[in-house]
Amino acid sequence: MEINYKLPFYQYVKKAYKPLQLAIEDAVELIIGNPEIGESKVGDLVGIRVYKFRFNRQECLIAYRCLLASSDKDSIKKLDILTIDFYQVGSHQNFYYALKRYLRRE
Repeated sequence: MEINYKLPFYQYVKKAYKPLQLAIEDAVELIIGNPEIGESKVGDLVGIRVYKFRFNRQECLIAYRCLLASSDKDSIKKLDILTIDFYQVGSHQNFYYALKRYLRRE
């Protein structure tokens, strides 16, 4: 499995202070362990999942997308996760607006 961090995600984590960086790292490890943990979005954000966690009484969100590949082993369909792209992390304020803007430019 390959993990990709997009520029908005990387910049936010780089500017965040150390305790928040560690909380984000823990959340990313949870997502890697179970990619289905986030809530699937609909509409403009189809395919994007958002995982919510709390840090210092503030809700933080992580937007990511799993790219899947199907494999037929012994006639049993199985989905394998090839990559996880982490798009954005931040508080709820303007989170979805900024995410939509980034995805349109990409």
